[in-house]
Amino acid sequence: MTNTPAHPAASASQPPIIPVLLCGGSGTRLWPLSRAQYPKQFLRLLGEHSLLQATLLRLAGFPGLGRPVLITNETHRFLVAEQIREISIEADILLEPTARNTAPALAAAAQWSRRDGQSPLMLVLPSDHVVTDIPAFQQAVTLGLPHAAAGRFVTFGITPERPETGYGYIRRGAAIADGFAIDRFVEKPDLATAQSYLDTGEYYWNSGMFLFRADRYLQTLHRLAPDIADPARNAVDRAQRDLDFIRLDSAAFSACRADSIDYALMEKIDNGIVIPLAAGWNDIGAWDTLCRSASADFNGNTCVGDVIAHDCNNNLIRAESRLVTTIGLTDMVVIETADAVLIAPKNRTQDVKKIVEQLLQEGRTESDLHTHVHRPWGSYQGIVQGERYQVKRIIVKPGKQLSLQKHHHRAEHWIVVKGTAKVTRGTDILLLSENESTYIPLGIVHRLENLGKIDLEMIEVQSGGYLGEDDIVRLEDSYGRTA
Repeated sequence: MTNTPAHPAASASQPPIIPVLLCGGSGTRLWPLSRAQYPKQFLRLLGEHSLLQATLLRLAGFPGLGRPVLITNETHRFLVAEQIREISIEADILLEPTARNTAPALAAAAQWSRRDGQSPLMLVLPSDHVVTDIPAFQQAVTLGLPHAAAGRFVTFGITPERPETGYGYIRRGAAIADGFAIDRFVEKPDLATAQSYLDTGEYYWNSGMFLFRADRYLQTLHRLAPDIADPARNAVDRAQRDLDFIRLDSAAFSACRADSIDYALMEKIDNGIVIPLAAGWNDIGAWDTLCRSASADFNGNTCVGDVIAHDCNNNLIRAESRLVTTIGLTDMVVIETADAVLIAPKNRTQDVKKIVEQLLQEGRTESDLHTHVHRPWGSYQGIVQGERYQVKRIIVKPGKQLSLQKHHHRAEHWIVVKGTAKVTRGTDILLLSENESTYIPLGIVHRLENLGKIDLEMIEVQSGGYLGEDDIVRLEDSYGRTA
């Protein structure tokens, strides 16, 4: 990780700074790597850490930080928990029962952060952005601290590098110490308008990053949007703990009007300030934008995985599961996964969402799941599937167990490849070591558990008339999942 600069010691009067990460979003334009159940914030697109992990790690060494708050949904809760565990960071994970956009999510985070009577500063960060210049980022946050502590709403405007039609803009007003008053927010422009913004030097890209006091946010939101602030407060007041998660009350949170922080608050206030930020920022909205943050070879090709590119220039070629070879390509994107391949000109990658829409219309699983599927106990990977059978590779992490379950339509054969498995099969309890196996007949209650200290690896062969994942009747589950 990049070394961080020295910072002035946090003021004794300054409230603690709570990083608040927005972990929603589907990232459909990064299909086939990003999918509904494994979207882009969890992907390792630019190195060993996912975008979510990199967002937290870029705060390392910053003074005055409190316990982070991460906002996600039911589907992704275990992914969030596992990814922060991998980088040894503890956080409060708030679960949104339904998507209501950023204003309600941040209202819940602000209410949660104030439950002990304090009013911290909230540093709001999307979890799927790239920042390559960490010292510059931390310096910009430092410049915003006194403004936020004084009650202003701080946002960070990205110094534009080109006329960009895919981002909203912020027009700056009068200069204020280390920043500018916000004159207005501007919607995504056409190319000519974007060029005029760049020429004036008065506009910044809207980064979606904010810094403000929790109490000021709630007070202002209550004045401007009580139909968001009041239900969000009720959702936190009635929240319940579930394992490592805080479940917001479903009925109360669902009563929030869906709206963004920009529309609900930032565009209506007169005490906003924009801090310019030039820190190698990229929101990776589509495959072509990834090239701006990735390294390329002398032909301009960005190649990831097992790739052979002959006589090719300025391409993004990514192989996830096999050898990919290309000849004579220029300005193209080639993305290979185990079950899908995308080939498109760089200037058409925004249209990937149309492919995802068609997959959804046709009811195809490629929009939703990878062949490698993560679960709270580990993961499984589809290897081969036929008309009445399929084969999976199952990994169970140490100390984890699957639910106690049964199936109505399939039987299963389990073969242990590595580790030791504790198997519940009806009234029998079995311990299986490497090269040992068992058979689970249709309808028999069963469970798989890893009592060891290394990953348990197994091959599962399913057979039956229906092999869908919804043929699972959970009788008991350590992770609170329903049948």
